[in-house]
Amino acid sequence: LVTLPTASPELFPSIHDLSQITSSLYISNGVAANNKHMLSSNHITTVINVSVEVVNTFFEDIQYVQVPVADVPTSYLYDFFDPIADHIHSVEMKQGRTLLHCAAGVSRSAALCLAYLMKYHAMSLLDAHTWTKSCRPIIRPNNSFWEQLIHYEFKLFSKNTVHMIDSPMGMIPDIYEKEVGLMTL
Repeated sequence: LVTLPTASPELFPSIHDLSQITSSLYISNGVAANNKHMLSSNHITTVINVSVEVVNTFFEDIQYVQVPVADVPTSYLYDFFDPIADHIHSVEMKQGRTLLHCAAGVSRSAALCLAYLMKYHAMSLLDAHTWTKSCRPIIRPNNSFWEQLIHYEFKLFSKNTVHMIDSPMGMIPDIYEKEVGLMTL
């Protein structure tokens, strides 16, 4: 198990920059992921691009991994949970730092981050989401990714801390129940 940063999330960069999740894992949008100064100043050694639409600028001494998934309800991210979590962990074991990004740093990269935290930090899905949201307030995996994360949590721990529920807006993770209730008043 790796220690999480001790600094409070308020001290972390803005949502337009890199959001630090652990000592060796960051999330950003596609623009930040192509900013050479941002990558070097945060000592990023691996960039994982979880998109089909963002083209990476390849910088020397950085390893690039492509996860070609669109942010649509029909996309299947589940098969990437283990290999990407394992990859992030292996980079960390070599004292490297990984940047996970998609187009906005909201849905796809966040979903893979949650899977990693569950697998390598033994966090429940609920705790992984709470932590990641405190570091990067704009995260919001799409509902299909939530369903896949719920299945993954059950595979890892034989229990679930987040459930899909019916709402006026269709099936949503129960952690959004209050939010949806406020929107439908």
